[in-house]
Amino acid sequence: MVPVAPGLVAELTARGETVAVAESLTGGLVVATLVDVAGASAVVRGGVVAYATPVKTSLLGVDPELLAADGAVDPEVARQMASGVRTALAVDGEPATWGISTTGVAGPDPQDGKPVGTVFVGIASAERVEAVELHLDGDRDAIRHATVSELLARMSARIRGGE
Repeated sequence: MVPVAPGLVAELTARGETVAVAESLTGGLVVATLVDVAGASAVVRGGVVAYATPVKTSLLGVDPELLAADGAVDPEVARQMASGVRTALAVDGEPATWGISTTGVAGPDPQDGKPVGTVFVGIASAERVEAVELHLDGDRDAIRHATVSELLARMSARIRGGE
């Protein structure tokens, strides 16, 4: 388990907030890490694994022109994925408090002109949407797991720091 995950779930629970997850290169690892924590059902809305680029448009509302021009490994794609999953996993018309996303290149080959280890994570709330660029080392497995750790740590820091 990622060390920050239990604290993040506890903080979201205490605040009465929810999270929705949109994943590409991590293929479900983020939501799996969150639901490994007892009590996660109170805060985790679910996850969308948008591994195929067209799914980013059809389920998450990512601009198809952006994907055509810049590819899936892009900070704006991460932002749009994070924003889109908040509403895609709305309950009774209420979006999730937080949307988080991953997109990038785990390898073994470059993608969209970006080298292996280039990753963007997105964090969205009603007030602010951001993307963070990561440059990670290792094989596919190491990059995917490091992405999960980095995203959850940044999400936790954002919650602690407030909006």
